[in-house]
Amino acid sequence: MNYRITHRTSYVYSEPVAVSHHAARLRPRDTMTQKCREFRLGFDPEPDLKTEHTDSFGNQVSCFSIQKLHARFEVVSRSFVSLAPVLQPDPAQTPAWEDVAALFCDPVAVDLLDPCQFVFRSPLLVHELPQREFALPSFKKGRPVLAAVADLSRRIHREFVFDPRATTISTPLSEVLANKRGVCQDFAHLAIASLRAMGLPARYVSGYLRTRPPPGKARLVGVDASHAWVSCFVPGFGWVDFDPTNDCFTSLDHITVALGRDFSDVSPVRGIITGGGKHSVIVGVDVEPVE
Repeated sequence: MNYRITHRTSYVYSEPVAVSHHAARLRPRDTMTQKCREFRLGFDPEPDLKTEHTDSFGNQVSCFSIQKLHARFEVVSRSFVSLAPVLQPDPAQTPAWEDVAALFCDPVAVDLLDPCQFVFRSPLLVHELPQREFALPSFKKGRPVLAAVADLSRRIHREFVFDPRATTISTPLSEVLANKRGVCQDFAHLAIASLRAMGLPARYVSGYLRTRPPPGKARLVGVDASHAWVSCFVPGFGWVDFDPTNDCFTSLDHITVALGRDFSDVSPVRGIITGGGKHSVIVGVDVEPVE
């Protein structure tokens, strides 16, 4: 499956900005089943300084600075991505979740050091007890780890309401749990915190979702927008991605851009400015399938 993706981020300031510095994680990743064949960034106005590097999670980061007065700024990424089908393990044939969690207790084997970093707390996910209590019904004794993950995803989808007005980027997870409302970022954070509370590695994945519902079926939430889901580690297989917002494992409709411990590691565009007064941000995403 091939996609052309346009991601447009526009900033409008009430007062001129003297200097602005930004970092963007917008280039889709290359994986075993995904290949980014084209990628380019466009700017208005053109930055005075541009650099690129790869962060510790393997995401490509584009940094740019504007060092002249400006009242607006726009960055547009254009990508061409090819996806192949994802091979998913049989959840019933995966190891018991307790056995997986035991692998990440001291001492940890050298070949597990990478997933081990995703067991610990992270900047936006610092409370574990409420998430453990939420997760426990899915993690019955001896249950295969991926079967437990699928049940956790199903419960989040069933018990929480997708409501874009209920939360903001800074809404704490405790509030999401109490109100049972939020968006894909919130549901991904809840799933990650729940898995980590059980001693299991889990990481945050940002990307895009394109839906193509069959006749008579509901359209998936998140179409033509930035989306977020979760990756959990299964010994003997590797990382397996699942989408609690839509209660499914990822497929040809999920396009991976960046991954990290939580949203703070993968924000598509972030920055600091000097001046500007009040400002607004407008984001638009177009995911176009290409035969």
